[in-house]
Amino acid sequence: MEEKRPRIAIMGGGSWATAIAKIILKSENEIIWYMRRKEQIEDFKREGRNPFYLSGVIFDINRITFTDKINQAVKKADILFFATPSPFLKQHLKKLRSNLENKIIVSSIKGIVPDENMIISEYFQKFYRVPDENIAVLAGPCHAEEVALGKKSYLTVACSSRERAKSIASILSNNFVKTYTSDDVVGIEYSSVMKNIYAITMGICHGLKYGDNFQAVLLSNAIQEMNRFCNAVHPFHRNLQESVYLGDLLVTAYSRFSRNRSFGTMIGKGYSVKTAQMEMEMIAEGYYGTKCIYEINEKYQVTMPILDATYRILYQRTSPSVVMRSLAEKLE
Repeated sequence: MEEKRPRIAIMGGGSWATAIAKIILKSENEIIWYMRRKEQIEDFKREGRNPFYLSGVIFDINRITFTDKINQAVKKADILFFATPSPFLKQHLKKLRSNLENKIIVSSIKGIVPDENMIISEYFQKFYRVPDENIAVLAGPCHAEEVALGKKSYLTVACSSRERAKSIASILSNNFVKTYTSDDVVGIEYSSVMKNIYAITMGICHGLKYGDNFQAVLLSNAIQEMNRFCNAVHPFHRNLQESVYLGDLLVTAYSRFSRNRSFGTMIGKGYSVKTAQMEMEMIAEGYYGTKCIYEINEKYQVTMPILDATYRILYQRTSPSVVMRSLAEKLE
């Protein structure tokens, strides 16, 4: 008998959720897709594409079961791909009444849950009793915009169960997406948060007209800073030169598609945080991640001059030019 395929739900209606849907529909016949806004679903059904994000990607809507009810999506699905901005995750889950303990959770969220200062895997474990082996993390140098164009991309699936990681990776593998597996769930989650922070810092430098030489030194220091923090928080035999760490940092720091770099560039050019946020059409998760990692590091006391500098600019409203001149003297 043919093995029954797991039912898959996409949780979120943004650009990354749309990219994941495109990837999964290359190998799966159908998906469930939860979006909070009913009018977005109605427009999607009428136009055959997401009206707000990656609108160039055309979908066969006959292969998609849309719902604006989170409990319907959870009940119908076996695997839930969460792709909502981390600051809004709790808001989505407030309406949840269905049990998640028997579901497989795949976090595509590159952020931390504010207030609790928890990475996504820890949050689902603590508040929704999802077993460790049922939580996976999706990361890597993979911009949604390039997925939309069908450009070669690379993803890593991290899970404490290697078999489960391989199973999820097989769903995501196709002619333009190559997948890898890992068991460094915590390290990959933290590095995914931190690369957004450093991309903001890079953008600030770009906005201040610092050159490529300085930005290269900044990034080489950033990967060392990331390594120190990850080893302090979660000691693990990891190689930060792998694409899921270094590759993701590089593409987020340099790409024209990077919303965090764009946000930082505006700050460097003199925009206030509030004005820059209003100009952005999407969430720059690194803004929230900066505060979360800064507060977490109050416990670990890791030497993190780039994080500290970014925090001073974003949250203490210190002049970017003054902060960057001081940081430049600390880089090696």
